[in-house]
Amino acid sequence: MSVVPTDFVLKVQGISKRFGGLQALQNVEMQVKPGEFHAIIGPNGAGKSTFFNTLTGLLKADEGSIWFDGRNVTGLAPHRLTRLGMGRTFQITRIFHGMTVLENVQVALLAHAQQTWQTWAPSTGQHVARAKELLDLVGLAAQWARTAKTLAHGDQKRLELAIALACQPKLLLLDEPTAGMAAQERLASIQLVHQVARQLGISCVFTEHDMAVVFAVASRITVLHQGKVLAEGPPQEVRASPLVQQVYLGEPVASDGSPSPHN
Repeated sequence: MSVVPTDFVLKVQGISKRFGGLQALQNVEMQVKPGEFHAIIGPNGAGKSTFFNTLTGLLKADEGSIWFDGRNVTGLAPHRLTRLGMGRTFQITRIFHGMTVLENVQVALLAHAQQTWQTWAPSTGQHVARAKELLDLVGLAAQWARTAKTLAHGDQKRLELAIALACQPKLLLLDEPTAGMAAQERLASIQLVHQVARQLGISCVFTEHDMAVVFAVASRITVLHQGKVLAEGPPQEVRASPLVQQVYLGEPVASDGSPSPHN
């Protein structure tokens, strides 16, 4: 796979996706620079999940291309994207509930090293120091021996972050990283991710419904509406956009993205 020098860690060009007669995405474009914390927002049904799943290889685009770290990765499977340095967390937390917190991270480190976890072999003694470093990074160092299922929801999200970091991502994609959290937990959780990403030099793309969370950490925002990019820019510019305000206030927007005339 050839590598082309680029100023963007992620570049999306003309992505479209249909499900039968439903046009879920239409000519979506997006660019993410190194170190950016880029939010994707939009009302329910805007196409955020479809776009996210296309970026991470769970869905294949009908048209367009996806470039990651100078490589054309259009259509690559999720495990191949992970190998190239694209990490992901999910809206519904994906961890091994029956394993300890430490073991969860060890399994991810073993997988990244293309080793196999075997409970009857010395696997349980491998990568312990690095696993504990990652747990310390996300604030779970003191809970390394606990069974993962006993963690509070917010701590399970932290564990999922540590698992994603075990794969040494250059780009981290976070699908609703504060989903299921109480309001007072959301801001602290996203600020932790932001802090870790800056510390490790990781670029991030995340979807989020809580606008307080988005505007607290996003360096750039892409707004989707009806499968199209409605607006993109720095937070203050997006916040001031009349089109964005209309979408979030539930007022109609014409198919070309312009405000619909009032009767």
